[in-house]
Amino acid sequence: MVQKLVNALPIASRWKLAFKTAPFIALILIVKTIANYFKLDLLSLNPLFTAIISANIFLIGFLITGVLSDYKESERLPGDLSASIESMADEGLILYKDKATVEAKDYIKKLLELNSNIILWFHKQEKTETLYKNLLSLNDSFLAFEKQTQSNFIVRLKQEQNIIRRLIRRIHTIRETSFLGTGYAIAEIITSILVLGFIFINMNPFHESLFFVGFISFVLIYMIFFIKDLDNPFGYSLEDNMVEEISLKPILDSKKRLQIYYNQLT
Repeated sequence: MVQKLVNALPIASRWKLAFKTAPFIALILIVKTIANYFKLDLLSLNPLFTAIISANIFLIGFLITGVLSDYKESERLPGDLSASIESMADEGLILYKDKATVEAKDYIKKLLELNSNIILWFHKQEKTETLYKNLLSLNDSFLAFEKQTQSNFIVRLKQEQNIIRRLIRRIHTIRETSFLGTGYAIAEIITSILVLGFIFINMNPFHESLFFVGFISFVLIYMIFFIKDLDNPFGYSLEDNMVEEISLKPILDSKKRLQIYYNQLT
């Protein structure tokens, strides 16, 4: 509910996680105020408590380091997909310019369909198996090309086909696999315990305690959301509700160019 409301707000993406965290902080401060009013804040601020905060921050830093490696790798994957598809299209256009065959035209159409399905797949509107079928259908074109061109031509196409298949498999793995799920669990447990501790710890003056409780809780909860967001850099669908997403501009641009190429052949 909170995520849908945040997504509907006309705010910059870099601030959406902060707005997503804000309701939790407001709730914590309200409960903290109620606990103080009814004299339920009976715990004292122990040095061990600050040590737990430091340990949790260290754990969060470790998790961020892990997910950042996948995120940096993911940044280049759409561009690599686009480059391989357009390289395959170049070969088809060369063959059509030389032979003007129906098979070459049909081949460009298959690449356009593959590119379109990849975009839908990123938004979880198409299955991974469909992309594999699109790639497999290119083999029929390769067989037809054997009578029209040299074998080196087919070898280059097969190499690009294999690269695309590997990139799709890698993106699928990154999207469907979480980095150290048990690490997330312990970070969430420690953060939850710390927040409960903040609520029931007696700190004076009270207005200063609200500031520090709100600030520290905001940092811890925000970082949990941030890690989960980074862990899936391909969360374009509504069900994922991600903020830090990899740009799909390269693959969108390649679709436009392929459409132009195909229209020129008709």
